[in-house]
Amino acid sequence: MSDKNEQQGERLQKVMAAAGIASRRVSEDLIAAGRVTVNGVVVTEPGRRVDPAVDKVVVDGQAAQLDTSRRYLMLNKPVGVVSSLKDERGRPDLTEFTRHYPERLFNVGRLDAETSGLLILTNDGELAHVLAHPSFGVTKTYIAKVEGSITPATAKRLMAGIELDDGPIHADSARIVDRGTGRAGGTSIIEITLHSGRNRIVRRMLDAVGHPVVDLVRRSFGPLHLGSLRIGEVRDLTRDELGDILTIARDAGIAPAEPSAVVAAAVQDAMDSTGVELVADVEDDVAESDKEYYDEDDEEYEPELDAREESRRGAAEASDAGARRVPKKQYDSDGNRRVAVNGDVTGGRAPAPSRRSEVRRQQEQRRKGQRPGGQRPGGDR
Repeated sequence: MSDKNEQQGERLQKVMAAAGIASRRVSEDLIAAGRVTVNGVVVTEPGRRVDPAVDKVVVDGQAAQLDTSRRYLMLNKPVGVVSSLKDERGRPDLTEFTRHYPERLFNVGRLDAETSGLLILTNDGELAHVLAHPSFGVTKTYIAKVEGSITPATAKRLMAGIELDDGPIHADSARIVDRGTGRAGGTSIIEITLHSGRNRIVRRMLDAVGHPVVDLVRRSFGPLHLGSLRIGEVRDLTRDELGDILTIARDAGIAPAEPSAVVAAAVQDAMDSTGVELVADVEDDVAESDKEYYDEDDEEYEPELDAREESRRGAAEASDAGARRVPKKQYDSDGNRRVAVNGDVTGGRAPAPSRRSEVRRQQEQRRKGQRPGGQRPGGDR
């Protein structure tokens, strides 16, 4: 950004805190340690001002989204739902999963009605363009249950390439998961990865090699994996997942500034009903756990501005199910990145206590008259 904009922008550590990367104080530590870049340049002074809508910030090599108006969801689309926000034939569509959210969301690419699995919903048109367009090479992995017993020779043929009515196509990888029994009427399972976005491409490829699809699920989309997300459920991407896909977009040379034509095209694609396939440590202080955006003893504390931020955050937390769920900061108070699996910052595991939380626990025990090990003075030894 220009020198004039630098003077008018927001302090980098405050923007990072508002974006949920880390508390303001930890953000300052990350900056001072040289772990943050702005527009490709390492920044070590926390007073640097940035424009969240224009400047590209990277923390530990992972892109960060500073624009808090953007939303990114993962849906496990059920069979029978069309990948459209408005179906002229009255079939079940994606509005069932988007209507509770205040943002105007649209789908990234499509899955046909008979295919279930991972579908991204967002209001970020540039990111949708990169993820959906085959020229950027973002891979998708499918698990297909097919008729007959598929052989290694068939898997190799899929990777070598086959000819379809609309031209040649090959899988990036094909792995047999279950060859089946080989009996008449039996089925087998194959995993296929490819980056093509042609209409019903996986079904047509498998049909061409003599194994019509019985059931098809998309398990991954680029760096995103369906994991344990149940059919019909939707969740926000974790910040690590978001960082991964933002990094893909930025490596592709897509600027964060919003070109209206790209956004309009993405929305139009989402509204189209033609059916065409397009292309850490979590135990921490209460302030960080509650997503505080400032420390009151911080010399940069701005009461009026931060009060508005706090009020806005509180209102969002108190709203209905469509409100943005506020996850923990991506970095804990020691500057360590938290582990997030399937949307859960702990990955379903009991986290080990941090050094700070252990100290607080021992202090609390002393206030209650207990020894750190849980014994009271003079008790059984």
